[in-house]
Amino acid sequence: MFEKKVYVQRRSVLKSKLNSGILLFLGNEDSPMNFKDNIYHFRQDSTFLYYFGINEPSLAAIIDLDEDETILFGNEMSIDDIVWMGRQKTLAEKSADSGLSNILPLDQLGIYLKKYQGENRTVHFLPPYRPENKIKLANWFDIPIDQLKERSSLSFIKAIVAQRSIKSAEEITELDRAASISADIHLMVMQQAKPGMYERELAAKIQSEALASGGNLAYPVILTVQGEILHNHYYGNQLREGQLVLNDSGVETALGYAGDLTRTFPVGKTFSAEQKDVYDIVLSAYHHAKGLLAPGVRYLDVHLASCKILAQGLKDIGLMKGNIEDAVQAGAHAMFFQCGTGHMMGLDVHDMEDLGEQYVGYTDDLVKNTTQFGLKSLRLGKALEAGYVLTVEPGIYIIPELIDRWKASKQFAEYINYDKLETFRNFSGIRVEDDFLITESGSRMLGKHLALTTEEIESIRREAY
Repeated sequence: MFEKKVYVQRRSVLKSKLNSGILLFLGNEDSPMNFKDNIYHFRQDSTFLYYFGINEPSLAAIIDLDEDETILFGNEMSIDDIVWMGRQKTLAEKSADSGLSNILPLDQLGIYLKKYQGENRTVHFLPPYRPENKIKLANWFDIPIDQLKERSSLSFIKAIVAQRSIKSAEEITELDRAASISADIHLMVMQQAKPGMYERELAAKIQSEALASGGNLAYPVILTVQGEILHNHYYGNQLREGQLVLNDSGVETALGYAGDLTRTFPVGKTFSAEQKDVYDIVLSAYHHAKGLLAPGVRYLDVHLASCKILAQGLKDIGLMKGNIEDAVQAGAHAMFFQCGTGHMMGLDVHDMEDLGEQYVGYTDDLVKNTTQFGLKSLRLGKALEAGYVLTVEPGIYIIPELIDRWKASKQFAEYINYDKLETFRNFSGIRVEDDFLITESGSRMLGKHLALTTEEIESIRREAY
């Protein structure tokens, strides 16, 4: 945990942003894999972690804005718990570390909520994403599960998003650390990958190093020779000379802060001429996008600028044609770039996505209202502010099934050179990604430098043999 004053101050700021009612915070429960006592790795709800810092299951809290009262609900360890899990800090001790003194048994929460409802007091809750919390809320408030999201408190959501979006000095230290450890792991993978290895061997090395760092993975590893599959969690392919390895992985620190990096490198010692051409297009878009980062700049505009750099580069090598401005406006570039250029980061690798992308990445003045393929997957569009942390991650992905579908219907035939594209059919994909902090005057990359150019990467690959 951070120092006690951090959590006290965070709760104080939140209380100043809301007028009245009860703020309800639900921690997460242990989740069984296949029977009750065989559980997945526990991950606390990030909002609960942000305001209370206690990383253990079966907790909840309320902040009574009218009575200026904060209550933590949870149970002390039983003797059975101690037998199986060992003596740990007591809940009272952990609560004191968070600046809390009022603790009640967990089963008292329902009684308190019923009392508040009987007094016609507003209970603000957040949109739940875990099934067990959905069931609790549905039972407490007599709301159908499929209506919980729309019945959650918009004022509560917006207050949290506004506060959590601006990273404090101690958070930036953690995010720097997460990015640096992630960079070390990426370098290790570049150094150890060899033809004949299986993807799973490298994925295992990443997970091992993440655990050894004192934290864990921030998200399931994407380590693949099929980089055109954006979130590829299959690790069964064998690495072969001539292929590219796309490694999208990041560490979560012990305090829960995420790193999110991607590098693409050849299985062999060098990129092919074709691979180098495409890599350099992606790298050009990366440099252009990061150069635009500054307070007041809309990330939507950063994304569109990045798309134009990608499209122009693709035109230069013969895969696109026609007017690039028109092609990007129409969405033709999404044949090659189907996702967004970046997203917010923090305690979640996609920060606060559980609270709603429309509130985290967009604003009342910039509503996400597009269904355009590619653009609809941009998670961040709003104007940037000092203290934001986000990714920059352009890419080019050649998806055979997408080629077949668009080519058959002659979609964007005025912008896509389908004959030339057929020769790239089995190219796979390339992505480059780093994490950035928005500063008062621009931005800075978090963590340490990780080999970025084809020359840097090839130097590492040659040394690996």
